[in-house]
This record gives sequence, structure tokens and C-alpha cells, in this order.
Amino acid sequence: MFPTGSERGSVRRPWQLAAVAEGMSATCAVSPEAQPPLPPGERDPPAKAMRRRLRQGHREEWEQLSWLGEGAGGVDTEVQPAASPGDGDGRRRRQAQEPRALAGAATAARGEEEAEEERLEREHFRRIINAFRYYGTNMHERVNRTERQFKSLPANQQSLLPQYLPHLDKIRKCIDHNQEILQTIVKDCTHIFENKEYGEDGRGKITPASTFDMDKLKSTLKQFVRDWSEEGKPERESCYQPIISEIVKNFPKERWDFSKVNILVPGAGLGRLAWEIAKLGYACQGNEWSLFMLFSSNFVLNRCSEINSCKLYPWIHQFSNNRRSADQIRPIYFPDVDPHSLPPGSNFSMTAGDFQEIYSECNTWDCIATCFFIDTAHNVIDYIDTIWKILKPGGIWINVGPLLYHFENLGNELSIELSYEDIRTVILKYGFHIEVEEESVLSTYTVNELSMMKYYYECVLFVVRKPE
Repeated sequence: MFPTGSERGSVRRPWQLAAVAEGMSATCAVSPEAQPPLPPGERDPPAKAMRRRLRQGHREEWEQLSWLGEGAGGVDTEVQPAASPGDGDGRRRRQAQEPRALAGAATAARGEEEAEEERLEREHFRRIINAFRYYGTNMHERVNRTERQFKSLPANQQSLLPQYLPHLDKIRKCIDHNQEILQTIVKDCTHIFENKEYGEDGRGKITPASTFDMDKLKSTLKQFVRDWSEEGKPERESCYQPIISEIVKNFPKERWDFSKVNILVPGAGLGRLAWEIAKLGYACQGNEWSLFMLFSSNFVLNRCSEINSCKLYPWIHQFSNNRRSADQIRPIYFPDVDPHSLPPGSNFSMTAGDFQEIYSECNTWDCIATCFFIDTAHNVIDYIDTIWKILKPGGIWINVGPLLYHFENLGNELSIELSYEDIRTVILKYGFHIEVEEESVLSTYTVNELSMMKYYYECVLFVVRKPE
């Protein structure tokens, strides 16, 4: 979704987000219809079950080593030292002990690996919280630099623009307001996952955040425009509505019980597309890996109920291509709808984690809807492979988006940049049947409508079906 970079893999486990609204557990909790079926007798939350499946290989290794220690005849194939008469019992003891020692070593190594993984997760979690809290400091430094540069001009030039410094003061007030919203977003964010909790309360020492993290955060603020403001409606119409129209066309109410149509939206961002699908009555689950997005979507979906009750200034970071000074400090209001207004009995959920790691159950989903998503892959063929596996026979994959590969300019990251022609070839070779294909669907992404510079994408829209 972002022009450069990615943090894929930073969120290593498939945490399940908390219910979207109090009193709406049927609406927001993960249901059997919206999640891959669990093994018989499995009672843990779906995310926990899936996490264990990710580690199944380690368990099987341990079980194999334990089995070796049971002394089954013919299992020990290593050449043993020559034994002296009467040493048979000792050799048998060594044969029994060595596999147990190996099993113990494997268990210890696995424990260390999981502890390190846990440490990295907590470190990442705290780093993102810190970025939210550092926003104000970062932006005030930016404005102070602008002020110093203006004051370095000759006095006669400064006098030509008497409103310039007052305008910077207005930006400072906007920064402070944004910081209040961001502080509210990360408040209690340690509790947003149903099966995972962190001790960090967001009140520790604030440290300088990286330029990368600050750019991510500023981009996330613009996501509120795209997903939950009236100003973002044209953008949603251009890229969300074609997907919704195809869903309605392929799963009409005359032939389908909407509540039994399972739809997955990977790369769900702030959740509006998934929410709109669930509002129609379909069982819809959004998936997102970015904590910037997850914290923000949790705030909108769980803690905003009054229409346009919140305000942000998403354009104050843009110091270029402004026609009028007022354009830079104009606010947007959100949410433009009540996120809690889903019909009773709606089936809507959000999961956190890596799409390829979480979704591994074959033949599970009736529809997968990807919007500005497939170019977030290190290797888009891996995404195609996962989608092929988890779609039910007869299920459809709907895609809208460009191919702005996120890892293209990161030298230490794998990045396979395929043309649409190549992607189309791969899709067909997997066995998909193309039913709809448009190669010039014009769309924007978090566009500033009043900016003097705008990026437009000629997106590809396709609907492909997995044969029955």
C-alpha cells in the first residue's frame, strides 16, 4: 500500500483483534463460518490454533526424537565403539539417553527461539507506540526549521509575507491536535488482541523515531481520509465499489445465504472495505500486518460511534504543491458512518499477522478480495499460491490495484517484480479461469484533492475463478 518499504514479517503471529464493539460479539468475533475450521476437538481461539500449526514441524521433530529414545530395535544406525564383554547394558543405556538428550536440546533450542521471537515482537510493538507518541516532537521540529529558514531571509522579503509566521503557528496547533488523537489511538492498545497482551502502557520515555516510522505514521493519517471520511468517498468509489459490485454479482441474495459466504480481505488497512462487505450481510474477515494500521482501525471500529465526531489534519505534512495556505491546514472529519451500525447478526472480524502464515487451510474461502495488495509481496507468486490453496473449488478472487512493488528499492530484501502479463500467465497456469479483466481502472491512493500534484493509477481489475 505504501510507495516504498514494508514491515511485513514484523508482526510474526496471527493475533485476533478484540471484538469490534461491545454488545456486538456476534458481529465482530471470529465465528466458525469466518475462520478456517479447527481440528476436531480444538477449542482454543482460532489464532492460537493457527499459531500452533505454524510450529507443528518443531513438535514433530521432538516427537520423533522421543520415539527414538524408546529403544525400538534397528533404529540406532550410528556406528558405536567396540564394546567390551559385559558392556551391553551400558551401551543400551547410552542408546536410550542420547536420543533423550537430543530431544532436550531441541526443546531448549525451540524455547530460546520462541523467547527471542517474543522479545522482537515486544520491541516492535513498543517501537510503533513510540512513533505515535513522537509525532508531535517530530513535526514541531519540522515547523521550527521552516521558521528559522524564513527568518534567515532579508527583512524586506519577510515583510512581503506578514501572514507566513502566523500560518506556521496555525500548523503548530494542528500538530498538537493530531498528537492528541494519536495519543488516544495508542491508549490501551496493549489490549487490542484477544489472545495476546503486552505490558507496555505507552507512558514510558519517548525516544526519537526513525524517518521510516514517521513516514509510515503520516501515511496512516491519510488512511483515515481514504477509508473513513466523506472526502475519501470518490477514492472508495473507484477501487472498493468495483470489488463490491463483483461480490454482489457472483453471490446474489436469490441464490446465496449471505451469512454463509465467507469472504477474506487481505491487506485490509483501516477496515472500510471489509466493513462494507460485512454490512451487506456477508461473513467477512479483514487481515492486516501493519501495527500502524491495526492500532488505527481498532480505534475507528471499537471506539468511534458518532458520525464525524473526530477531526484530523492529514495535510499539514505537505509543504509543497499547496495552492492556498489554508489548504494545508484544512481538517477532515471521521468516521463518515457509524462503524457500529452493522446489522444485527453480522459476521465481521479482523486478524493481525502475515497473510501467508495465517491462512493455510485449504478450500476455506468463497471469495478473496484484494485491493492495492498484491504488490506488497516479496514474491507475488507466493500470494497466488496461497490464494489458490485457500479458495474453495468454485470460489473467486477479485483484485483491483497497481503493481508498485514495495520492496523494489530495498537492496537487502527479496523482491520479484513481475509485469501484469507475467502475473496473468502464472494465474492461468495455476488453473484459474479469468471471468472479468479490465486493465485501465483509474484510481488514486490517499490523494489530496486540493494538491497541485496528484498520482493516478491505471489499475488492473480481474475476477478469476478456481474450477470446481
